[in-house]
Amino acid sequence: MVHGDIAPSQSPEHAESRRAAAESGRTAAEAFRQEREGLREASEAARNAGEAGRTAAEAARVQTEAARRATVEAVRATADALQVTAEQMKLVEEMRRTLRDVRGPSARDQN
Repeated sequence: MVHGDIAPSQSPEHAESRRAAAESGRTAAEAFRQEREGLREASEAARNAGEAGRTAAEAARVQTEAARRATVEAVRATADALQVTAEQMKLVEEMRRTLRDVRGPSARDQN
């Protein structure tokens, strides 16, 4: 073979073209790998954020339930206090009637 008879697949220009194509392929593969890794990290961050959101929601639910129970207890305590006050008022009125009855009609006339 003479120098001019070199097969095109063996020419220095063709070899350089193949090296450039291979390098381009490696670069594209690396870019793809990096993009996939970035997506994986973003997905993991989204999962973590979702879990944090679920945890916060559960904590808020527990706190809301505790606040609800405290409110119910406060309302019951207020109702109990009002009931005691009403009973005390009835007792005081009854004691006044009894005292008036014990004093008799003459004590009523003096007042």
